[in-house]
Amino acid sequence: MRRIFLLFVCVFLGNIAFAQNGLVLVDPSSGKYLGNLNSNPYDPNSVSNPYGRYGSTYSSDSINNPYGKYGSPYSNSSPTNPYANQAPVIVQPYGNQNSLGSFGSSVWD
Repeated sequence: MRRIFLLFVCVFLGNIAFAQNGLVLVDPSSGKYLGNLNSNPYDPNSVSNPYGRYGSTYSSDSINNPYGKYGSPYSNSSPTNPYANQAPVIVQPYGNQNSLGSFGSSVWD
């Protein structure tokens, strides 16, 4: 029983550490923060939170807003535009700030 408890604690603490050191989206041209790239709908800064600033379909800073700069399929800064060349990039928020890659679906990348 003690081993099960210790395993649970290790898994729980590991998930907390990953959530704090997860990946973020950044606009490559301006350096603007565009939210945490995770699937947590309760994280206020997550792109998966439908009520948060970066996940709402109504927020101008959201990649989920089909009429905004970062969500429109016609915007050059949107990951949903297959021809965009300024799509958000994925970076680590702590330590190395180098880009890990583009978040877009560009046919040119």
